[in-house]
Amino acid sequence: MLETLSTFIIHFIQSIGYFGIFILMALDSMLIPIPSEITMPFAGYLASQGTLSLPIVIVMGALGNVVGSLLGYYIGFFLEEKVLVAFINKYGKYILITEKDYDKSKHWFTKYGSSVVFLARLVPGVRTFISLAAGMFAMGIKRFFIYTLLGCLIWSALLTYIGYYLGSKWDTLGPVFHNFQIVIVATVLIAIGLFVYHKLKKK
Repeated sequence: MLETLSTFIIHFIQSIGYFGIFILMALDSMLIPIPSEITMPFAGYLASQGTLSLPIVIVMGALGNVVGSLLGYYIGFFLEEKVLVAFINKYGKYILITEKDYDKSKHWFTKYGSSVVFLARLVPGVRTFISLAAGMFAMGIKRFFIYTLLGCLIWSALLTYIGYYLGSKWDTLGPVFHNFQIVIVATVLIAIGLFVYHKLKKK
């Protein structure tokens, strides 16, 4: 399945270019299982070949993520939680969403506050669902937009640069990204720990 999805993503970007990157990254943030871990490295590879512009690829990827995240935010904002959970339980299996994923993002938001929206954008899995939690808890839209944009720019740039420097070997990203994920998650957890410690110390 992953191979078929990879082939679709590659052909989609090759056919539509920058707008294809934007659409795929928007879908990634709209709870549709289109992995940015394939989209952006391949776009980075095309940039290394001179087919696409590296800065434009990064910006289009980040903007697509932001647009999808805003939709997720408003879904969480307007829908009652029980309706949202019922929908996930009934249809989530078709788009690889579970109630456990949603609960994890909700737990992060309630425990660490709105600033976790930025950090969560760098954590696979949680990054997609944090928008729902932010909307459900009525986080200020301006702050949500800023945190999301910054997090999405970093995520988009990291993945794009990996594909750019791997060049024609971009498809070996699987094991590389597995280690990359571990580093990201560890870094984010340390950052959250320091943030909590700082808050407790102030109190």
